Amino acid sequence: IRLVDGPGRCAGRVEVFHDEKWGTVCDDSWDFADAKVVCQQLDCGKVVSAPRRAHFGEGQGPIWLDDVHCMGTEAALSECRTKAWGVHGCEHGEDASVVCSDLDLGSSEALRLVNGPDPCAGRVEVFHSQQWGTVCDDGWDLNDAAVVCRQLGCGMAVSAPGLSGFGQGSGPIWLDGVSCLGTEATLAECPVKPWGHHTCNHVEDASVVCSG
Repeated sequence: IRLVDGPGRCAGRVEVFHDEKWGTVCDDSWDFADAKVVCQQLDCGKVVSAPRRAHFGEGQGPIWLDDVHCMGTEAALSECRTKAWGVHGCEHGEDASVVCSDLDLGSSEALRLVNGPDPCAGRVEVFHSQQWGTVCDDGWDLNDAAVVCRQLGCGMAVSAPGLSGFGQGSGPIWLDGVSCLGTEATLAECPVKPWGHHTCNHVEDASVVCSG
């Protein structure tokens, strides 16, 4: 089992290996208990959310599982009650996902705003692989800013400046293509390209201004 197209190995679209092929899981009846088993199986901590409807993008290949019914205590997804392999009435728009707690981005310590007038405004920086880095402004908007403000306990998002509004950062550009709905509790729950995958430079560093 693996989680793909998320910000790290502990968040993303659920894929299972069967018959020499990776395939997805349909989100019919997909819930917290099912996601809990996936997080446990991958040693990724507790479950944060169990997004449905291809939250981290549509997969390819077979849809292997449907109607997964875990109690939440199973050691592996294969122990849960499901339809037979490959039996489903789904399409990839219904691919199930999981976000677990063991993600660099899941805590407020892994996120900061710098170079602004106060701790609730500035250039967005995230901590990954023992290093602070920036976020590219491709697709950066108020929905993304709202999640940053919420995660930092900084109130509402006032604006989401791009083009290094609070100066250019240095070091790696860790995230790009951040696509939050705006309701997520942490940046870790938002669809995003894998760590370090981008076509940006620091002129495009994203920023946030929160209400405080």
